[in-house]
Amino acid sequence: MPKNLAPPSALIAPRVAVSSGGSTNIERLTDDELLAEQRRLAEERRQIDSRSALVAGEIARRSRRELGYAGLAQSRGVRTPEALVQQQTGLSASDARSLVRVGSMLSGQSASGTNPVPWLAPVALAVHSGALGIEAADVIRAGLGEPSDHVPSSALATAASELVQLATSLTLERLASRARRVRDELDENGIALREQERRDRRYLTLTPRPDGMTRVSGLLDPESAAIVSGAVDAITSPRRGGPRFVDPAEAPASAATEDERTVPQLMLDALVDLVRIATLADTGKVLGAKRVAVRVHVAERDLRHAAGPAFIEGQTDAVSLATAQRHACESGVLPVVFDRDGQTMNFARTQRTFSIRQRIALAARDGGCRFPGCERPPSWTEAHHVNEWQNGGRTDIADGILLCRHHHLLIHNNSWRITRDRAEYWLHPPAHPDRVQHPQLMPTKHERLRERVAG
Repeated sequence: MPKNLAPPSALIAPRVAVSSGGSTNIERLTDDELLAEQRRLAEERRQIDSRSALVAGEIARRSRRELGYAGLAQSRGVRTPEALVQQQTGLSASDARSLVRVGSMLSGQSASGTNPVPWLAPVALAVHSGALGIEAADVIRAGLGEPSDHVPSSALATAASELVQLATSLTLERLASRARRVRDELDENGIALREQERRDRRYLTLTPRPDGMTRVSGLLDPESAAIVSGAVDAITSPRRGGPRFVDPAEAPASAATEDERTVPQLMLDALVDLVRIATLADTGKVLGAKRVAVRVHVAERDLRHAAGPAFIEGQTDAVSLATAQRHACESGVLPVVFDRDGQTMNFARTQRTFSIRQRIALAARDGGCRFPGCERPPSWTEAHHVNEWQNGGRTDIADGILLCRHHHLLIHNNSWRITRDRAEYWLHPPAHPDRVQHPQLMPTKHERLRERVAG
């Protein structure tokens, strides 16, 4: 649902009607009833959104450009149908545009009333039925893009249907990433073009404010984001607690952990400091012992044949082989070898901490925190022993797995367990809240790289 749309009164009333009928106090609902009520309200909201999108689509149709001043929007003194929808709903300009796009999709046409989009029929049907929300529909549409010489509309229709089925189990961000991934898989030749399109959209603006402050806003393409995020993560890591169980040389200085600035303030000061010393060698005052590097992961056979995708560590979208080759030229190549099961080469150690080389290998294999649904990148993770160190576990890559600090503590403090079956890792919840204790697969965030390696 568009984020600025006023919520139904049922969401803010002190008493709500539950699925079983009647009215009850929210605080008296059981855990299961509370979650069921939230799902029911979400379904009702999707139904309302669907109707709202249809209306927005019809407003757009009646405001087609060729109608000129006779069109609905211009006849009401508004330049575009999106602006008219925004005026009527109080939505942001971005959400109004999204509502018009999805509404036009539901009617099987573009906002101008032409160009039918049959490959999005599965998405439209899911929105009509209330199974799919407006925002989810919009990210599927944006991620799949348009048919091309290499990608027929029939392939996009099949992909759209598969994404609709996955939508209920994915966050909006992961659904958007999955849609872009599907497009890359259908159109590898277009990866470089899409990478360039994202790069062309990058910008930075500095806007002076009346109070003497300056607002910073902008967009970073994946490669730029990897550079900036790596530097900022290195500086703010001590305040986040920093990775535990690492070599003492990598531990944060006590002065950094005692800094009274907030993390957002640290991030801003970090950018200012980085600009100030842009052309100077770091003396350890800003980044400390941690050297910032952009790591690009690519299957060796793809690099050898100059065909296929590459992946920047911590970023979700693929980049071109040309980008991977450029980084290889600038920084050299550190091979990380995978076996048939997708495990990285073993750097077994007799001590508790994981080495820098082991963490590089774990990052290449895991791609970030492997707790289901977590999106933390490798720089925010800690290496966890699947077989606990204190119980005789070894510091081997195969028995290590990356977890963010929150989920690492959850595993240790709340009786969760992780088991390994060759290259697959399984999460076992405690008896509460999952009485049956169904194991959950902990997928790698680098599934695409693993598929490329497997050939």
